[in-house]
Amino acid sequence: MEKLTANKFKYTKTIRIWLIIGLLMLIGQVVIGGITRLTGSGLSITKWDIITGVIPPLNDADWVNEFELYKETPQFHKINSTFTIQEFKFIYFWEYFHRLWVRSLGFVFLIPFIIFVLKKQLDFYLIKRLGIVILLTILTASAGWIMVQSGLVNRPWVNAYKLTVHFTLAVLVIWAMVKTVSDVYLFGSKSQIPSKNIVSYVIGLAFVQMIVAGIMAGMRAGLYYPTWPDMNGEFVPGVLSNSSNWDWHNMINYDSYLFAPALIQFTHRMLAYILAAATMYMFFKLRNEVEKASKKWLNSALVLVWAQIVLGILTVVNVQGKIPLFFGVSHQLTGLLYFMGLLFLYDSLRKYKA
Repeated sequence: MEKLTANKFKYTKTIRIWLIIGLLMLIGQVVIGGITRLTGSGLSITKWDIITGVIPPLNDADWVNEFELYKETPQFHKINSTFTIQEFKFIYFWEYFHRLWVRSLGFVFLIPFIIFVLKKQLDFYLIKRLGIVILLTILTASAGWIMVQSGLVNRPWVNAYKLTVHFTLAVLVIWAMVKTVSDVYLFGSKSQIPSKNIVSYVIGLAFVQMIVAGIMAGMRAGLYYPTWPDMNGEFVPGVLSNSSNWDWHNMINYDSYLFAPALIQFTHRMLAYILAAATMYMFFKLRNEVEKASKKWLNSALVLVWAQIVLGILTVVNVQGKIPLFFGVSHQLTGLLYFMGLLFLYDSLRKYKA
């Protein structure tokens, strides 16, 4: 059982607000990433210039040059060959904004971090914690570029599994930041909570669901079965019943065979139902045990898991050749907030020792 011991080091109000801003910006990064993916914008910028890439095209000649680079990509040849330069500017904006937000996030973290260290306003614990956040952020950005590269050769989309690594690392960044915020704000409970372990199990299940969600997004699996509660008239897609389909070749070549998208969407749906049931069980198990501060996180988990399911259903049934942007982004955001709520709930149940 984890215990929280009050830190003798006093963090200033400025540092506390800075950490909250950082967490909100991380959430924003995931949301913008979702918009970038759903609008098909991720491959619009074919190079990564850390310094010069801050400046977007400023005149017609610059735009024509960027458009010509995009015309060399498989996505243009196989999907967007009829694009005008105005349509290209739209998808360019979202990828540019995505990358600009990452750079801004780096400045928001790095510059104040250096200032606080020089002023000795951070203790070793917080320096170590934020070091983990920064390291994971760098890994996430690196995985993002590897992911983009996978869509610039032969295929018109990024590789689903590389996208999932990128997304999972982003979730881990937020997890590390949530833990940091919880410790700095001294989230904890005055009494021992016997049933706290159930929250760990639900967090583990939710994390697995996040990984499956990343694969589903990368495979665009929602496009293949746009019905609910059945999957094109079947509870279990027929393609999953054929044992000959269960091989790694079908999982790798998900663009050519229906097996992998069917398996991933079916798994995603089943995990959603299990998560809803587990969250309800957790709620009724803990509601009379937790303190007032923890109850808000417990209540939010229950509300958000059902909102997530409803948004997931609305996303699927409104598919018309592509994932609906509003429902798709809302579904992703709500899932992330649900996961964060579970993390804050877990931290708020730690035995606080003054």
